[in-house]
Amino acid sequence: MAMKRRGITHEMIHSRTGLSKPTLRKISKGDPSVSLGHYVNVLAVLGLLDDLTKVALDDELGRKLQDIQLLNKK
Repeated sequence: MAMKRRGITHEMIHSRTGLSKPTLRKISKGDPSVSLGHYVNVLAVLGLLDDLTKVALDDELGRKLQDIQLLNKK
């Protein structure tokens, strides 16, 4: 959807990143076998690289688990 909104085609991403077309198709499908670095390259072309810093920014579950561990250490 981000590509459509920005008017960016697979061909444009291919030329800007050097990633193969099969790899770009895998990325479009969310294939977990593709390296994170390739996803980062595509995010950069889409102008979404800063959004990566938001991943797990508010890790409520992680904080709760850490609190439980800290309380159990006493």
